[in-house]
Order: sequence, then C-alpha cells, then structure tokens
Amino acid sequence: MTVLQDQAPPARRAPSRVLPGFNLTLGFTIFYLCLIVLIPLSALFFKTFTLNLDSFWAAVTGPRVMASYRLTFGASLIAALVNVVFGLLVAWVLVRYQFFGKKVIDALVDLPFALPTAVAGISLTALLASNGWVGQYLEPLGIQLAFNPNGVIIALIFIGLPFVVRTVQPVLEDAEKELEEAATCLGATRWQTFTQVIFPTIAPALLTGFAMAFARAIGEYGSVIFIAGNMPMVSEITPLIIISKLEQYDYAGATAVALVMLVFSFVLLLIINALQAWQRKHTGAPA
Repeated sequence: MTVLQDQAPPARRAPSRVLPGFNLTLGFTIFYLCLIVLIPLSALFFKTFTLNLDSFWAAVTGPRVMASYRLTFGASLIAALVNVVFGLLVAWVLVRYQFFGKKVIDALVDLPFALPTAVAGISLTALLASNGWVGQYLEPLGIQLAFNPNGVIIALIFIGLPFVVRTVQPVLEDAEKELEEAATCLGATRWQTFTQVIFPTIAPALLTGFAMAFARAIGEYGSVIFIAGNMPMVSEITPLIIISKLEQYDYAGATAVALVMLVFSFVLLLIINALQAWQRKHTGAPA
C-alpha cells in the first residue's frame, strides 16, 4: 500500500520592493523634511520670538508694511481672477480646437515655469516702459503700465496663467462630450450647455487653479521688482519689504513679516489641498 504524503503548498514569496523597508524610507523622509523644511522654518520662528509682542506688532503693522500687504494681496487677487477667465479660454482652445501651431502654443503656456523670473521682469519692463516697444505708444495716451501697481498686476498675470491652464486642461479633456450632445438635442442653447453642463464639471478645477495662481503671486519677487518701480507706499511688494529689512540688518523685523506671509501661505496650502480633494471627489478620480 502506497502512502501518499501531503505536500505543503509552496510558500508565497513576499513582493520585492525597489526601495528598502518602510522604517528606513520613513526615517529618511522625516530626516530630509526636517533638514530642508522644518529646520529653516523653525529658525524663522525662533528669530521672530526674540521680539516682544509690541515690537512684533509694530513690525508687521507699520504703514509701509500695511501698504505692501494691500498691494501684494490686492494685485495677486486681481491677477488670479484675470487668469481664471483667460486661463479657461486658453485651455478651451487647446482642448476643443485643432489648428496649425497648436503644439507650439501649448508649449508656450509653460514658458513662465521655465523662464527665470528676473528675465521675465526685465522683458516686461523693456516692453511696457515709456521707451519700450509697447509703452512708447501708450505713454502719449496717458496709459502707464510700468513702474506702478499696474506693472505688478501684469507681472503676476504672466507668472500665474499656467497654473489655471494646466489645472483646467485635463478636466476639459476628460469631460464627457455625450452630455453636451444630449443637452443640445434637448434644445439647450450654447450658453445653457456651458453654464449647466460644462461649468459644473470644471468649477472645482477652476477654483484650484485660482488658488494656486493666487498663492504663487503672493510670493513672487523676481519678475515684479523690475517693473513695479518699488516706490514706498505705492508700488512696493511685501517680499521687497523683507529684503529691505535684511539689508538694514533688521533680521527680527524681516522674519516677523516673513512669518505673516508664511501663515497666509500655509492657509492657502490647506485651501488648495481641500479644493484638490473636492475636485477628485467631484470627478471621481482616484485619490
């Protein structure tokens, strides 16, 4: 009689991983974030805490600083709103139409990402100054676009446009055109189709692009200082205030203003993350 011996099934091999184990990679991640992000930011807090409450309040609410807040946040808001409108138009044209040179225009949208901000500021100044290619024709008409708050807004529009276009463009590409065709078959006008079918789909992406363009504009420095004029109480942005305090060796005052900007940036980051989560939930995309 032959005795059949049960053979144990072969053990499954653990899936191989490209990177080392979780504990090692997590430790390296935390170390890297502390070294690059948390330690510099903690130095900002520690230097600011050398001021007492009255000195801190005086540093962040001085007349010149408050004027820079109004210009920075006001110009950033206007630029982001303009970019929402024209960014949507650019994304719509790139997605819905075929024309000669489309790939070139699509590549030019990313130019503000690749172009050094100082080069962008010098280019805009050469274009819009009173002796520039465009400014020389606008100056006799009483239109001055350089060396005043108008120049700040134009520079912020330039650097913020790609954020809206690149956020809205993939959503438009994935939009179901069958819904638009169904709305048209049911007698909806083009405006009704856009407002009731298309816009609700792209609204989360538009809000995300607006928040990203606004956050980017708040911290912009290089492209603005060349075209703003940097006149105190008129066209001086908050990052320039920080640089001015550093040049005057007022390190505590500079870190105090920088701390205010950091708080606003952190709040905007939370808003952007919330909008992106809402967008994924709205479109059904994986988290």
